[in-house]
Amino acid sequence: MNQKQSSYPPRWAKRLLERITAPHLREEIQGDMDELFHKRGQRSGYAKARLMYVVDLLLLLHPRLWRREPTPTFKPRYTKYSDVSKSFLHPTMIRSYLTIAFRNLIKNKSYSAINIGGLAVGMAVAMLIGIWINDELSANKHHKNYETLYQVEVNQTFDGRRGTQDAIPFPLGDELKTKYPDFKATAMCDWSGQRSLVVGNQKFLKDGHYIGQDAIDMFSLQVLDGDKNPLKEPYSIVLTDETAQALFGQKDPIGKTVRIDNTVDLKVTAVVAKQPKNATLQFDYLIPWHLQAARQPDYIKRAETNWISNDYQVFAQLKDGVSLEKTNAKIKDVILNHLLNDELTQKSTKPEVFLHPMSKWRLYSEFTEGKNTGGFIKYVRLFGIFGLFILVIACINFMNLSTARSEKRAKEVGVRKAVGSGREQLIGQFLSESLLITFMALVLALGAVLMVLPYFNTLTEKQLALQIDNPIFWGIMVIFTLFTGLLAGSYPALYLSSFNPVRILKGGVHVGKSASLPRQILVVIQFTFSIVLMIGTIIIYQQIQHGKNRPIGFTKQGLISVNASKDLVDHFEALQAELLGSGMVSSICTTNSPPAQVWATNNGWEWKGSTPNDKSVGFKTIATSYDYTKTMGIKLMEGRDFSRDFGTDSLGGVLLNEAAVKRMGLKHPVGELLKWNGSDRKVVGVIPDMMMESPYQAVSPLTVIFDKYWVGSICVRINPNVSSSAAIQKIQPIFDKYNPGFPFDYKFSDTEYAKKFSYEELIGNLSAIVSLLAIFISCLGLFGLASFMAEQRTKEIGIRKVLGASIANVWGLLSKDFVQLVIISCLVASPIAWYVMSQWLESYTYKINIGAGVFLVVLIVALAITLLTVSYQAIKAGLLNPVKSLRSE
Repeated sequence: MNQKQSSYPPRWAKRLLERITAPHLREEIQGDMDELFHKRGQRSGYAKARLMYVVDLLLLLHPRLWRREPTPTFKPRYTKYSDVSKSFLHPTMIRSYLTIAFRNLIKNKSYSAINIGGLAVGMAVAMLIGIWINDELSANKHHKNYETLYQVEVNQTFDGRRGTQDAIPFPLGDELKTKYPDFKATAMCDWSGQRSLVVGNQKFLKDGHYIGQDAIDMFSLQVLDGDKNPLKEPYSIVLTDETAQALFGQKDPIGKTVRIDNTVDLKVTAVVAKQPKNATLQFDYLIPWHLQAARQPDYIKRAETNWISNDYQVFAQLKDGVSLEKTNAKIKDVILNHLLNDELTQKSTKPEVFLHPMSKWRLYSEFTEGKNTGGFIKYVRLFGIFGLFILVIACINFMNLSTARSEKRAKEVGVRKAVGSGREQLIGQFLSESLLITFMALVLALGAVLMVLPYFNTLTEKQLALQIDNPIFWGIMVIFTLFTGLLAGSYPALYLSSFNPVRILKGGVHVGKSASLPRQILVVIQFTFSIVLMIGTIIIYQQIQHGKNRPIGFTKQGLISVNASKDLVDHFEALQAELLGSGMVSSICTTNSPPAQVWATNNGWEWKGSTPNDKSVGFKTIATSYDYTKTMGIKLMEGRDFSRDFGTDSLGGVLLNEAAVKRMGLKHPVGELLKWNGSDRKVVGVIPDMMMESPYQAVSPLTVIFDKYWVGSICVRINPNVSSSAAIQKIQPIFDKYNPGFPFDYKFSDTEYAKKFSYEELIGNLSAIVSLLAIFISCLGLFGLASFMAEQRTKEIGIRKVLGASIANVWGLLSKDFVQLVIISCLVASPIAWYVMSQWLESYTYKINIGAGVFLVVLIVALAITLLTVSYQAIKAGLLNPVKSLRSE
């Protein structure tokens, strides 16, 4: 055997292989065997390769190799590969698309990682925001009567301004139910506040309501155990399953007794499921509405004819098919008709009753001049836009990197077009790559969401979860993935598939340069979104700090409050003496509402120079005892506090805040005589405006009166020379002594005051997180583009270095284009952000002015981040040895 023959497989073996293999498999198997033979020959010698060829042939002796294709009994839809290739949605083509896409991902690992990572972060943020938005939009929808439930509200004019309130007169609920056939049911409601629930040695403070017995069916509360109509008996109580568990453990609570506020025993008649966290009606227990009549018959009898005081709530259910507009027209003047003899109220307040749908309770709760102007829905929309921004930013990364690398795909496109591929097939291929990347990103995004969801729930104070066992969830995920994949891949697919094959194969197309303008536009759009978010976050933070730095008019540090009970009120003087004697407390007083809150508003005040219409002006009212200013840490502007040395203070003294003095137009208020509901009141002092309501709104006029029986809270000033923890330890036994039916529950005023900023801080925190992620995704894209540009200009950089360019020159060369784009983005984003945030600030009376410093800071930060992102690739390219980059030249 000569040398030439030895470099080929044995002839007899090739003939045998040709005879035994089926025609449709022959070419493929022979080709593989020949290729393997030559590889072995070059590696181990042809003698060994010929032997292994025979061994492989023996191993291939299997019936499936010589089985011929059956004669088709029908005409196949596709008879040639060219026919198959004409349908870009054919399964064979789709499989081919995915195979090519996967190979490209493996081949370009760094760019694939950037694309998948950027999309994963964008999709994860969009998913979290979507879950949060869904929770807000689905609020109260668990109620079966969601479409027909309403809250009765009233528009009234006070001091020339039209206001809306859900507090209504006592007799209104019964009037609507008995005289208007449109209503299926009504339920009066009064928040009973935190009350002590005692069973044996178990004592808990829980929130609940007095409520009408129709509420169980109206709100479709799920009765887990007990009577289906559990509120029909006055001395009964309904517990949630959570409260029942706390009080009774594993024992059956039905029929057992719960003592309320150490004053009355109520029988547990039912246990209901606790309401979802996004429900408006929240409670730990419910007490029958008519318990008040059973315990206070004289008070309720007077209230049944009182159409002036607005102290209660009414929920109503309309009959099916009843028009809301027509019902509102019928009930509009129901209060006014009972006030015809009250000329002042009829002329100036003009109460108008209307029904507010349950669908608007949570997100559309704000009213301006009697018109519904929105509410928390503005934040839902805002974060919906944020989520879309993040997703678009992530998709722009994919578009930019795909088109930037188009020169490397150009020859592939040219060859495919030359052999007959149509544009729709190329579009299908590139969209398949996009969808494959998006699917991988989805898997990572779902994992990321599962990891961060507990922290997100802590931040938003919710109980959100991925409904993985819900088919609807996966349907949404499929739609979400398709939308993201098509959005990200649409431009690259259309762009790459448009190449001219003749020019590409002749070497006349350099698509990297021609694609620079669209890429630059996308980078500007991307950074514009990111910079708008950055500016917005800074302004939100400044507004929060502006509110926190506002003078609050009292000293919140070292001040605690305890909910008052009948026992504490009855023994207040003994409690006060013992607390002061302990040395742990420097001052103590009673108030009708806790510090930093005001629960009462009263009109009917008259002063020197007032008009009859001024009697309708509502003044916030605090009822207190002696030592109020001392306990609250208030520095009097004029006059003095209520004093035991002046006997008239307890009957006719009043303190005014600055806003009240201004509203009354009093130049020398101390000593002025006022009238309130026919009784004389003498101004004994003026206190500063205190932040009892929103720190972003104007302070309301406030009157402070002496009333030691109108008590809702006991305020205690801890001795500044004693630590708070030591003081609490010492005073707890004293409170337990005089308040045995209640757990010792106290609140620090500085902590409670901080809650006034909760919504703004939530928005600020979410905005900051979204902004950081937007910048991160944008920088991820910049990093990829910088890497590509450095790779594309390797030879140019090598030539420049040979001619004397320094690393700083190379860094400037690669950085300047990106710096220009970021500056343009700042110029575009600044007016947009200014307009959006100016509109947001309009809802605040006490607000910041947006200064130029914000935009300058963001520009500097954006440029610094850009340079840091690009510098790594620029310096890396500058350090590259020009000998290596120019070797092929």
